[in-house]
Amino acid sequence: MIPEAQNRLLTQTGAGTPMGELLRRYWWPIAGVTEFDAIATKPLRLLGEDLVLYKDLSGTFGLVDRHCPHRRADLSYGYVEECGLRCNYHGWLYDETGQCIAQPYEDMAHPEVNLKARISIKSYPVSAHAGLLWAYLGPHPAPLVPNWEFFGWQNGFRQIVTAEIPCNWLQCQENSIDPVHFEWMHSNWSVRLGGQNGPYSPAHRKVDFNEFEYGFQYKRIRADTDEFDPMWTIGRICLWPAALYTGEHCEWRVPIDDENTLSVTWHFCRVPRDRDPYVQESIPTWHGPIKDRATGRWISSHVMNQDFIAWVGQGTIADRTKENLGASDRGIALIRRRLLADLEALRDGRDPKAIVRDASVNERIDLPIAKREVLVDGLSRAEYMTHPLTKPVVAGYPFQTGQPDEIRRAFLVAIGVNDAAPAAPGE
Repeated sequence: MIPEAQNRLLTQTGAGTPMGELLRRYWWPIAGVTEFDAIATKPLRLLGEDLVLYKDLSGTFGLVDRHCPHRRADLSYGYVEECGLRCNYHGWLYDETGQCIAQPYEDMAHPEVNLKARISIKSYPVSAHAGLLWAYLGPHPAPLVPNWEFFGWQNGFRQIVTAEIPCNWLQCQENSIDPVHFEWMHSNWSVRLGGQNGPYSPAHRKVDFNEFEYGFQYKRIRADTDEFDPMWTIGRICLWPAALYTGEHCEWRVPIDDENTLSVTWHFCRVPRDRDPYVQESIPTWHGPIKDRATGRWISSHVMNQDFIAWVGQGTIADRTKENLGASDRGIALIRRRLLADLEALRDGRDPKAIVRDASVNERIDLPIAKREVLVDGLSRAEYMTHPLTKPVVAGYPFQTGQPDEIRRAFLVAIGVNDAAPAAPGE
C-alpha cells in the first residue's frame, strides 16, 4: 500500500499538478488520421483540458481551446476554412497556432483597430505519424514523437481501436506490468465464461522485471515453459510512460482527466508471406463499446474488454492505501518508484524517462520483441491458419469487441481469406 498523499500525487493529471506537468512532457495519441475522412472537428478532453481537434481544408491539423474567447461559443461546432477553424457564432477565425486571423464585422467596421492581432486562444502542436494524431501539451522545445520500430513494419494489416474507460490512467497502466493476470483474467476466466470448468491455463512459476531505456520488461515462466522460452528471455514491454507493447500491438492509456482514460490501440497483423508485397493505403480507426446495452454490464468477451473490467472495478481512482501487494506485484512498485524519480528529475530541470530529442536515434527506435519470426518475418499461409499467435485473429479480432464489418472484410482480403466470411460471434 502507499500513503493517501502519494496516491493523489501519482493520479492527478491537471495542469499545475506535479504528475500533470510530468505527463505533459510526452506526446499522446489522441485520434486516428482516418477519422477525419468523415469529420472536420472532434471535441476531446486531454489531461483535464477541454479542446477541439480539427482538420482544415488545406489538410492542416490543429488542436485549440474548446471555447471561442469572444463569447465562449463551443468551437467543436465551428467549421473549417482553407486555413483554420471558424466560430459558428460570429465568424471569428483561428489558425493552428491559436491566433485569430479574421473577425468579419470588426475587420469591416473598424479595420484600423486590428483587434484580431490581440486575440489568441490556447493551442497545442499536432503531429500525424503512423496513422495516429499526436498532441503535445508541454513546454518547448518539444521532444520528438517516438518513431518506434513497429511503425515501419511492412506487409501487415494495421488498425487503430479506441475506447473511453471511466477510471484513472494509472490503474490502467499498472496492468501493463502484471504478467500473472493473463493466467486468471484472460485464460482461466475465458474458460469459465465459455461455460467450461477447465482445463485451466498452465500456472505461472516465476516472474521477473527489469528496466531499460524506454520502459520495463516483464518476464515469466509458466508450467509449460522453461528459461529458454522467449517470454522469459525477452518478455513483454511496459512502454513509458503509459503503454503496453506486446509485439503485434501497442496500447496507450491516455489520461482524459483524473477520472477517465482513453485507450488507444495500434495493431499490426503480418499477412502470410504468400501475400507479399501487401500495401495498406490507410489505417482504419474504430471505437469499441465497453458496456452491453441490454444488461448495462461491462462486456467481457474480448481480451481488452476484460482488462477494462479490472480497471474500472478498482474504482474511479484506485485507493492504493487499502491494497496488499504480493511478490508478483514487484513491477507495480518499480513503475511507481520510477514515476516519483521522474518527478524529481522535473524539479531538477532534467528530462524524465524515455524523452526522445536526438533525430538520429529517432530514425528507428528498436524494442525487445518476443517471437519476431512470426510477428515481423511472417509465416506461410498454411502455417498462418494454425499458429497459436495468428489463428485467433483469423477467427475474429480477439482484443476488443465491435470491429466494423468493413474492417473485418478488409482484413480477410489482406490475409487471403474469403472476403464474404461473417464476423465471429461477439464481433
